[in-house]
Amino acid sequence: MAIMFGLYNLAGCSYWVSSAANYILTSILSYILNKTFTFGNKDNVGSTAVRFALNIAVCYLLAYGIAKPAVNWMLSGASVSLRDNCSMFAGMVLFTGFNYIGQRFFAFRETK
Repeated sequence: MAIMFGLYNLAGCSYWVSSAANYILTSILSYILNKTFTFGNKDNVGSTAVRFALNIAVCYLLAYGIAKPAVNWMLSGASVSLRDNCSMFAGMVLFTGFNYIGQRFFAFRETK
């Protein structure tokens, strides 16, 4: 959250740059922790890394693609900054749900 909101509010980066940078920078740690501890996946790194990266990209585009227009519609009278901050928060919530499902049933599913 600090990366995303810091880039947007302090560094003046756009909605898309701020939110994407957050997930790009944190995905490596997320991959290691989720593969090892959360899901205990024993498959090789190559196959799970590709599925993980695909899952992150799909979840990011879906979550933030839904959040931005939905929040813009709900807060149409608010400032751009407030709408973008609320959109990033909503996108983060959606991403978390989508990402868990994607990692559980796609990225780290055990292959036989």
